[in-house]
Amino acid sequence: MPQLIVLPHEELCPEGAAIDAVPGKTICDTLLENGIEIEHACEKSCACTTCHVIVREGYESLIPPEEQEEDLLDKAWGLEPTSRLSCQAIIMNQDLVIEIPKYSINMVKEGRS
Repeated sequence: MPQLIVLPHEELCPEGAAIDAVPGKTICDTLLENGIEIEHACEKSCACTTCHVIVREGYESLIPPEEQEEDLLDKAWGLEPTSRLSCQAIIMNQDLVIEIPKYSINMVKEGRS
């Protein structure tokens, strides 16, 4: 069983975490099911960037992002070459190390619509 290793995040996961991950599930669902409340303002429909993560190890094991995800990622805060929307990145059979960025762009949370 692959592991999803979450680097420490000041608010969501201060100590970091090592989670046994189920292949075929998204990173977002795996985090939420394990008590790490990553934002997902669009309810995981690939319509925002609030669930943005940076894959520090294991990126090559993920199915490449589709065009819609790539277009949204262009708007994400702290974009890096190994950035993914966690609602779209499906865990396969390899361990992943991820970082949840310090900030996200959430217009609903910020009072904009």
